[in-house]
Amino acid sequence: MTGPSPVDRARTGSKHHLITDSAGVPLAISLTGGNRNDVTQLLPLIDGIGPVSGKVGRPRRRADRLLADRGYDHDKYRRELRRRGVKPIIARRATEHGSGLGKKRWVVERTFAWLHSFRRLRTRYERRAELHLAFMQLGCAVVCIRALSWE
Repeated sequence: MTGPSPVDRARTGSKHHLITDSAGVPLAISLTGGNRNDVTQLLPLIDGIGPVSGKVGRPRRRADRLLADRGYDHDKYRRELRRRGVKPIIARRATEHGSGLGKKRWVVERTFAWLHSFRRLRTRYERRAELHLAFMQLGCAVVCIRALSWE
């Protein structure tokens, strides 16, 4: 799961894709090559989220809304999200910056910063993708434990 990065002189690299809740707790994570388009991981991440429990009544199966950056903007995927009952709030690609989503998307960026505080996730040392994905999942577990201890 490596590929030539389009921004780093075609060096091989990986991308981390992440969905969090509104507090920054990771719900789903995936790993792809650096040359893969971001939008290809949107639906597998949405489908990878389990039922949300904790409140009285039937557990919710999906999130109500999805906030994403321009990398996930594609009309086909917006239709698929609506079909799944998720309202997409995604910045459009052909518009100028300043959509106002940064005021809410900083939660995801903060979670990436928490994950990349672990050296093994910031720089990929493993050749096997399964090992790097395992370290990513372990890092997500640590972030979840820390989030539970804050409450």
